[in-house]
Amino acid sequence: MTEGGEPLIVMRNVWKIFGERQAEALAALRAGAAGKQEIAERFNCVVGVADVNLSVDRGEIFCVMGLSGSGKSTLVRHINRLLEPTAGEILVGGENVMAKSPADLRSLRSHKIGMVFQNFGLLPHRTVRDNVALPLEIQRASRQKRFDIAEEALEKVNLAGWGDRYCHELSGGMQQRVGLARALAADPDILLMDEPFSALDPLIRRQLQDEFLSLSTAMGKTVVFITHDLEEAVRIGDRIAVMKDGMILQVGTPEEVVTRPQHEYVEKFVAEISRLNILTARSIMVPVGDRHPADLNALPSVRPDQVLGDLVEIAASHSGDIAVREADTIVGLIDRTAILNGLKRREAS
Repeated sequence: MTEGGEPLIVMRNVWKIFGERQAEALAALRAGAAGKQEIAERFNCVVGVADVNLSVDRGEIFCVMGLSGSGKSTLVRHINRLLEPTAGEILVGGENVMAKSPADLRSLRSHKIGMVFQNFGLLPHRTVRDNVALPLEIQRASRQKRFDIAEEALEKVNLAGWGDRYCHELSGGMQQRVGLARALAADPDILLMDEPFSALDPLIRRQLQDEFLSLSTAMGKTVVFITHDLEEAVRIGDRIAVMKDGMILQVGTPEEVVTRPQHEYVEKFVAEISRLNILTARSIMVPVGDRHPADLNALPSVRPDQVLGDLVEIAASHSGDIAVREADTIVGLIDRTAILNGLKRREAS
């Protein structure tokens, strides 16, 4: 979850335009004189990222979600400056990434920002342990330190004892664990994860999502997680940014994005998603003062952050109100009508 203080990552008015006439294309876009298609036709340029503003809090899992070609992978590569923006400002830890020298940029990538890719990016001629230790080798750590930290990282991702194997001997899910261990080995403040689980089978994918959530909570890393899968974004993210055509259309918690879409595209995207694991008791309860069952303390109770699926299970065996309890205080009540309304799709406006 997010913590207090200044955002760890800030992007201000970031544009990325591919093509030789990018300066002309940018001027036309800023003047409102052309759209994405016209930019391609007039200037032979492609708009990758369009005037993006966002911030990521320390300790937050921030998901960037969009279909293929939406600009999400292009966007994340600006944070560690694997791509140079056409215009805009990028701050990491309060420092201007665009002002860093090549040496400072290498240090940022090797010490503060780790990256996990969809295609694993492992070196076949190296053992699992040596793949994990690669960032430490780049940092010129001693052999013993590399061994110790790599073993510790492998244990964190449930691959203890696999260090001497080669990557071709591992399943896809295990290889992705190696990629995650390698990113964790340098103990970076930030993890950039570009569709890390999308190539895996659904069962393995869900298992790795669970393990990743547990690990990220325990380690307190700040994560920017790229995905094309709304279900994955909702399950993993503290907040979600929805992208289309290089633009961010909406940023919010999973509950906000699903229940209060601010753009027609977002509304269509979220229309069919199940609300069982998204809506919380707090969002559908009514204040205690509005209704008073005879004995509040006799009612079954839930926490404010418990999801709709939990409430459905209770309502299946209990016909009356459900109390929402925060600490020792009942702060709200939920009846079956509220639960059914919570399950309904948002009506088109």
